[in-house]
Amino acid sequence: MSSKKGFFCMNTLKQFDAFAKPLEEVQIKTVWGGIVSLVCFLTIVFLMVSNLVEYLDNTPTEELFVDTSRNKKLQINFDIVVPKISCDFLVLDAVDNSGETHLQVDHNIYKRRLNLEGQPISDPEKSDDVGSKKILNPASMLKSNETDNSNNTESLCGSCYGAESSTIPCCNTCDDVKRAYKMKNWDFRPSSIEQCKNQSSQNEMYDKAFKEGCQLYGTLLVNRVSGSFHIAPGMSFSFNHMHVHDVHPFSSSSFNTTHIIRHLSFGQKLESITTSHGGNPLDSSESIAEEGATMFQYYIKIVPTLYQRRDLSLFSTNQFSVTKHKVQAFDKGPSGAPGIFFSYEFSPIMIKLTEKPRLLGHLFTQFLCNISGVFICFWIIDIFMYKVSKVYNIRKKQLPNSNN
Repeated sequence: MSSKKGFFCMNTLKQFDAFAKPLEEVQIKTVWGGIVSLVCFLTIVFLMVSNLVEYLDNTPTEELFVDTSRNKKLQINFDIVVPKISCDFLVLDAVDNSGETHLQVDHNIYKRRLNLEGQPISDPEKSDDVGSKKILNPASMLKSNETDNSNNTESLCGSCYGAESSTIPCCNTCDDVKRAYKMKNWDFRPSSIEQCKNQSSQNEMYDKAFKEGCQLYGTLLVNRVSGSFHIAPGMSFSFNHMHVHDVHPFSSSSFNTTHIIRHLSFGQKLESITTSHGGNPLDSSESIAEEGATMFQYYIKIVPTLYQRRDLSLFSTNQFSVTKHKVQAFDKGPSGAPGIFFSYEFSPIMIKLTEKPRLLGHLFTQFLCNISGVFICFWIIDIFMYKVSKVYNIRKKQLPNSNN
């Protein structure tokens, strides 16, 4: 009884077989069928490999939306080498469109002296005096002078060599004479100034101005609004709401502003963005000045970017595009001053990059779809080619009979 029940169950299951097997005796194999089958198998393998590569790829998806963030500060990361101007003559200034001039910038900025071959000749030193100096207004200057006179009645009033004014009545130091000359727009020559003759360190600085190079690197925090920052030779200061660079005793044409931008980025540094999106456009770029007094201008468009990793951690950073111009500056006139100038503005559109996890079930589903779909398509092609060849053979056999 048990054997009969088993046989009955087997016959019942056979009724549900949707894949009926033809007899091997009635199977016909052709050369065209072999070619089509080989192409079919190769196509399946190619599509499966493509799906596997796509599954292993970590390229994030992109979304665009209006930037509504309100970050107060922007972090600027830079590493710039100026190979033909010493560190003593280079200053970094930053100005934003909100009207704030960053005076005496003392963020994490370092200077390193280099020789003309680009090799370091000293350890990096943090710049505690990077940026503009603000000249005191006349009232504060007079008040300061009155206080000094009251404390020391025996103090002498040094000559300003005809550049005296109500703002600077006395010049006791070389810097006082230099400032007085600057306010008169006179040419300053320290060799003829008595207060400057004993400043050997200053003369040494002048001697090595073009015998060394300088590397400036670090981070700078500014307001998150459009603005600019620049690296330029000479002492910078603000006077009557104007930003001025004093390059005396040299002329602007003496300074060669050839430079190498090793790195420039805005916000947090994320290797996944720089790797998948081509990196920062100015990294490892070199700009050569064929002559002195060259002004390099970089116009930067910053695109705020959010990056979300697979663990749902979110990072805020920025991408940017840049346009570069090079113009000739002169000692006088509106052409500007020699240096490296960066002007940046923000895009109103924010990009969100998201690393989405790849599901293994999706990979298997793609494999099955490719195998079944390709197999069915080539099976239809094989049937069509077999029918065509069969009709062709029949007609070929009938041709001799028709001629007789």
